[in-house]
Amino acid sequence: MSETSPKLRAELAGIPTYKPGKPAAAGGPVAYKLSSNENPYPPLPGVMETVTAAACSFNRYPDMACTGLMDELAERFGVPVSHLATGTGSVGVAQQLIQATAGPGDEVVYAWRSFEAYPIITQISGARSVQVPLTPGDVHDLDAMADALTDRTRLIFVCNPNNPTGTVVRRAELERFLDRVPGDVLVVLDEAYREFIRDPEVPDGVELYRERPNVCVLRTFSKAYGLAGLRVGFAIAHEPVAAALRKTAVPFGVSQIAQEAAIASLRAEDELLGRVGSLVCERTRVVDALRGQGWTVPDTQANFVWLRLGERTVAFAEACERAGVVVRPFPGEGVRVTVGESEANDIFLRVSEEFRKEA
Repeated sequence: MSETSPKLRAELAGIPTYKPGKPAAAGGPVAYKLSSNENPYPPLPGVMETVTAAACSFNRYPDMACTGLMDELAERFGVPVSHLATGTGSVGVAQQLIQATAGPGDEVVYAWRSFEAYPIITQISGARSVQVPLTPGDVHDLDAMADALTDRTRLIFVCNPNNPTGTVVRRAELERFLDRVPGDVLVVLDEAYREFIRDPEVPDGVELYRERPNVCVLRTFSKAYGLAGLRVGFAIAHEPVAAALRKTAVPFGVSQIAQEAAIASLRAEDELLGRVGSLVCERTRVVDALRGQGWTVPDTQANFVWLRLGERTVAFAEACERAGVVVRPFPGEGVRVTVGESEANDIFLRVSEEFRKEA
């Protein structure tokens, strides 16, 4: 037997592993999962019935073009169908974007820390990550990002609100940044948490895309819509970009069940907005309580909060787990904590108060 092994791409060496939020331990003391920014509510009215009906035909391939969902999205956002593309969550579409724009020798620019999939999908493509540190307030440093652009830059991610800090960039600074970006460089506004924004100065990326051919907007059904387990996201972009995304999509990647659930969820937006409003109120309660305890908490416009703990990060996460909630630690930096059920939030707040007193 030969001792050699198949040759694999050198770019794959050293790719960091994506770390999903730790689940609650089955049968253990942990009762609540606040580690993955999931929606704590069950599916919206009518969605479960739709999914159940769609499941009767999963012996058949799904509609590869996602025709029904594309039509629904086109009407919902007032865009041509040709400006839409779907994928397996917004992260799947993000990977398609890099496949369509960047390869060996090219550069992808994004803030850091930001969504942890960015360096993974960039390295898979063979491109080079250019990570621009956040400001001391954990916000995108758009001036520094613009300064980091070179003739090798092919794509820029702006995560707004930013994951894991929850911070946002506002209209004036974002438009000033876009004015500095060359027209042949694609700017991706990753708006996975768009529905939770209450700051009126944060622009809707869809409005920016309408006037700028090099702007693409990412959205997902995983967060506010509560379809994280079904994996469906989409992009809104001008036709050349959207067409490239459809070319790079995995055939039949979005299941028929996911397509039908997304359509039903769009049609239940009144109920959705009520649920999101409740989570935003709970977010305010959590942030106010943390600040009252003496924590420095960045203003968050997402469904999570960020605590910069440095070397105490892992100890804090372990204390939360012992108390019955799982949070998402970024060792050496901080923890991201989803705003979940009020009971779960209460446990987290008790831990944060005790931890701060002990520290």
